[in-house]
Amino acid sequence: MSGSRPSHSSEGTRRSRHSARIIAQTTVDAKLHADFEESGSSFDYSTSVRVTGPVVENQPPRSDKVTTTYLHHIQKGKLIQPFGCLLALDEKTFKVIAYSENAAELLTMASHAVPSVGEQGALGIGTDIRSLFTAPSASALQKALGFGDVSLLNPILVHCKTSAKPFYAIVHRVTGSIIVDFEPVKPYEVPMTAAGALQSYKLAAKAITRLQSLPSGSMERLCDTMVQEVFELTGYDRVMAYKFHDDDHGEVVSEVTKPGLEPYLGLHYPATDIPQAARFLFMKNKVRMIVDCNAKHVRVLQDEKLSSDLTLCGSTLRAPHSCHLQYMANMDSIASLVMAVVVNEEDGEGDNAPDATAPQKRKRLWGLVVCHNTTPRFVPFPLRYACEFLAQVFAIHVNKEVELENQIVEKNILRTQTLLCDMLMRDAPLGIVSQSPNIMDLVKCDGAALLYKDKVWKLGITPSEFHIQEIASWLCEYHTDSTGLSTDSLHDAGFPRALALGDSVCGMAAVRISSKDMIFWFRSHTAGEVRWGGAKHDPDDRDDARRMHPRSSFKAFLEVVKTRSLPWKDYEMDAIHSLQLILRNAFKDGETTDVNTKIIYSKLNDLKIDGIQELEAVTSEMVRLIETATVPILAVDSDGLVNGWNTKIAELTGLPVDEAIGKHLLSLVEDSSVEIVKRMLENALEGTEEQNVQFEIKTHLSRADAGPISLVVNACASRDLHENVVGVCFVAHDLTGQKTVMDKFTRIEGDYKAIIQNPNPLIPPIFGTDEFGWCTEWNPAMSKLTGLKREEVMDKMLLGEVFGTQKSCCRLKNQEAFVNLGIVLNNAVTSQEAEKVSFAFYTRGGKYVECLLCVSKKLDREGVVTGVFCFLQLASHELQQALHVQRLAERTALKRLKALAYIKRQIRNPLSGIMFTRKMMEGSELGPEQRRILQTSALCQKQLSKILDDSDLESIIEGCLDLEMKEFSLNEVLTASTSQVMMKSNGKSVRITNDTGEEVMSDTLYGDSIRLQQVLADFMLMSVNFTPSGGELTVTASLRKDQLGRSVHLAYLEIRITHTGAGLPEFLLNQMFGTEEDVSEEGLSLMVSRKLVKLMNGDVQYLRQAGKSSFIITAELAAANK
Repeated sequence: MSGSRPSHSSEGTRRSRHSARIIAQTTVDAKLHADFEESGSSFDYSTSVRVTGPVVENQPPRSDKVTTTYLHHIQKGKLIQPFGCLLALDEKTFKVIAYSENAAELLTMASHAVPSVGEQGALGIGTDIRSLFTAPSASALQKALGFGDVSLLNPILVHCKTSAKPFYAIVHRVTGSIIVDFEPVKPYEVPMTAAGALQSYKLAAKAITRLQSLPSGSMERLCDTMVQEVFELTGYDRVMAYKFHDDDHGEVVSEVTKPGLEPYLGLHYPATDIPQAARFLFMKNKVRMIVDCNAKHVRVLQDEKLSSDLTLCGSTLRAPHSCHLQYMANMDSIASLVMAVVVNEEDGEGDNAPDATAPQKRKRLWGLVVCHNTTPRFVPFPLRYACEFLAQVFAIHVNKEVELENQIVEKNILRTQTLLCDMLMRDAPLGIVSQSPNIMDLVKCDGAALLYKDKVWKLGITPSEFHIQEIASWLCEYHTDSTGLSTDSLHDAGFPRALALGDSVCGMAAVRISSKDMIFWFRSHTAGEVRWGGAKHDPDDRDDARRMHPRSSFKAFLEVVKTRSLPWKDYEMDAIHSLQLILRNAFKDGETTDVNTKIIYSKLNDLKIDGIQELEAVTSEMVRLIETATVPILAVDSDGLVNGWNTKIAELTGLPVDEAIGKHLLSLVEDSSVEIVKRMLENALEGTEEQNVQFEIKTHLSRADAGPISLVVNACASRDLHENVVGVCFVAHDLTGQKTVMDKFTRIEGDYKAIIQNPNPLIPPIFGTDEFGWCTEWNPAMSKLTGLKREEVMDKMLLGEVFGTQKSCCRLKNQEAFVNLGIVLNNAVTSQEAEKVSFAFYTRGGKYVECLLCVSKKLDREGVVTGVFCFLQLASHELQQALHVQRLAERTALKRLKALAYIKRQIRNPLSGIMFTRKMMEGSELGPEQRRILQTSALCQKQLSKILDDSDLESIIEGCLDLEMKEFSLNEVLTASTSQVMMKSNGKSVRITNDTGEEVMSDTLYGDSIRLQQVLADFMLMSVNFTPSGGELTVTASLRKDQLGRSVHLAYLEIRITHTGAGLPEFLLNQMFGTEEDVSEEGLSLMVSRKLVKLMNGDVQYLRQAGKSSFIITAELAAANK
């Protein structure tokens, strides 16, 4: 098949096309944003959308400068919403490196007009965050900031030192820094604790239960339920479910509004309404709130010494862009809350191969749940967290519905194919257009046609017979080498008379079944399927098309798609291909054998088969099915004697076929099942077929010791030509394995209750929670230790109600202990191994208990976490020794961290002096060569600064590091990398040469040049180290470009570092590829460098040849079109 766009492609190609479309669409988004910023009130949204038109793969993007400015504005915006304040902290010192202008007023309440003697100075750069809050809050905050995945602890409840006002601290990390959003706790709220994540789930429990109780099979019902639950949960005026289509345009598929609001249900919007950059952010931050689009934004002031602007993409306070604010204002929407619905990406061909090491499925943004309000509205963080959890549950169900829909469609297609093939054999080929089902039922279409022997048969909405003949001639002339065509626009595909077909025919799929015969499927334009949800859909209605209003967007969408149909799905084209192959094979010689076919068909119709022959045919077919089936199947005659015994049931029972045939069925089943089987057999012989009957069948010979086999059986009566029952066929399903598992589960459950609830003093104190944090277990030993009965703590929140710092059953010593417990519980849910930590609390009687706490997660049969179990190990001599060793280990680790921090700090001081000296030299008169050397020095200094900022090595190894996007040339990167190994190479008399062409060296590239420089320097140094004295090292680079648009290329860079000698030892290469646990300093350096290359969508290989070896480094970058 060929088409205006490829109808079949590999999964990788499909993703490449999707990525190219995203890049092209981003440039369109950037152009719209730039036009709005320049035009202001005169901005014409409909015209802008209409001019850009639909984004296709080869559409030239706008200038790099516009796109770069737009993306920088998205990522590095310096404004926040005023409902809270923001602080950015140095990750090591906890000192402020950036703050919002309203932070001093909200957090310190300091009067700048009349400073008080002895009061702390105003908040500013360098302020220690711990000085702003009460001692317990500062301690809890410091402890939380030191936790690896700090977002698990959000929100962290803190109180200001000066005003005692409570705030939710919402923390996330960016490279080298910590961003903390502070949202005031409203007077009507009940403040939640540091384990708010668990408590937030409680808010959404009702909605989650409602979603999970829905029967599958209706996406519409699922979406309607979701928007209704969010409507009740959040109280917004309007809640919509918004779905993204394959071409990235959106549609409102469900909606709930308060009375008096104009409905948007059914409206479609162009892809530009929700920019690609915003969609990317929704994949990272699942919930986004705008409290008041009319509020004046607050600036974020940043330390001027920072090397780059902070990114606020992860901030809950991040201000929306002016273009979006205008859009909201035009909709009379003052506030909004948006939740991302992220599902698994549909598998492509080749993704089904079983692989234990395969990565998790790719994710895609299916749509959004959008809430609008006509007045300002603030939703507290715990409720937003609950909404995020609800959206995740909704996404799981959406994913199941999408998979179910695909299965149903594919099943219907397969059924239709089977029926069409049957018609083909009886009435070829006219049966596929003259009978039901027909070719229109194979795929979704508005019409179909068969061109056979120069005659046309039409179904549904199709072009005229004359136009169909024209299309066939056009295909024969311009698509001679292909077997057909698929397109969503005949006009775009190049058919010259496409406009003459009108709106009723836009898309087409066509296949050849012979040199002159063809089948066509037709689709109308997409706009024909769009329906307004409201009453104002009269064509004569007018709207201000210049305003960025949903109705303007809707009109722009109609302009874009009026000559385009829905695209043809891959599974639809697979079905069409299959039918084409069947037809081509069936009628390969149809032109010369048509007369003979009719004669044979006539004779077959006249052929009469007597009853004995038909009975033999039925019996033969039954035997064939029984023998080839992969499930247990057996058959008996009217006397109950076995006359069918397939391989599967022989394998399960150990009874061979020849021994089973002729035996009575009742003699083969267990005594306890005789009555059940006897009744089922009698009913089946009378014509009543029972379903899902469970019984046990005996085992024999080698299987005798395995015990009986449990089967669930469906009985099917076998009938002769006169509809008389002549036997029964039993199709079974083996339940033995499941029954064994259930029996084990029952025993384990009994053992579990016997152990947990046993008052034996050897059983330690045990308690547990479900996945939402509710206490689900409290054994007698725990009751004895704490003085609290089981019924007093069951179904209470473990964090806050059972263990807390105030009104709790078991009081903890301080807020720090509370935070520690929250960290341990969250860690147990996410980690693989049980963790032991020190734990202490006050019992009901006031006794202070010190012990070790071991937390393990509970898993169901599918491996899903359902809660945690907590075991207390009370203090003994051995335990005291263990605690002492643990404290020593912690102190040792702390000393090492301090030593590392000291070394880093001492390196920064002379580095600052070097940088200052370099800047002084830049201001003096220097020659070209001196300036080049100075530039190389500057690049090396930037590399050193970035390495010193790499405090979290694990984030690099796990691939979680953010890369920068800057303009550079390969020449400056290679020069800086080579300079770092010159001292070493000169000492060993190793000659370094660069064989890269001048054009490659001078090309303008975009990417993280400093990280690339770091990687190349590391691999070059390793090569020099293992090059013999007097050897040679050669660097060569090549660049291959794939054009994404008029001004943007995807550049594939390959750099080879070849050195003489035996090469690197094998153990170092193993460490680089992560196959050894014990890693040396050199191995760690190589491994980190390889991880950095993989972040650039590349990899590293090491090639050994005779007398020389090579590092081969590949990376994906962007390149400008000269």
